[in-house]
Amino acid sequence: MNSIIGIDPGKGGGVAIVYFGKKTKKWVAHKCPKTIKEMVVLLKMFKHASPNTKCFIESVHAFPTDGRSSAFKFGMNYGIWQGILSAVGIETEFVTPQKWQKHFGDLPKNKQDRKNKLKEIASKKSKLKATLSTADAILIAVYGYDYENL
Repeated sequence: MNSIIGIDPGKGGGVAIVYFGKKTKKWVAHKCPKTIKEMVVLLKMFKHASPNTKCFIESVHAFPTDGRSSAFKFGMNYGIWQGILSAVGIETEFVTPQKWQKHFGDLPKNKQDRKNKLKEIASKKSKLKATLSTADAILIAVYGYDYENL
């Protein structure tokens, strides 16, 4: 069985994985683990369940309007994910929010409306009850799955 992981690296983000074979697809989604140890355990569990795993992680950066402390925490979390993925031996591709969101067609300009629409699309695509924490991760995994299987 193969798998694609999607990671929204923010503290309020999440991790999703789709396991797939010739006729099956199974989805799992989690809020971002609170500790590095939990992040490692989760990715090792994914890798163990499906050695042929590839990850798509949102390529992000801090904005000038972010406070120094929050920008530092955000960047640190992003770097931790990259380090763990590398250490666990999971091939990783970086995808910008603009690129993976474009994959799902025209989305509302208003941030809250866009988030709600993405949550709706994620629930429909994965058959999971997507939350604001997991929706982006699910859709990044959908993007990765579609990208790899075109």
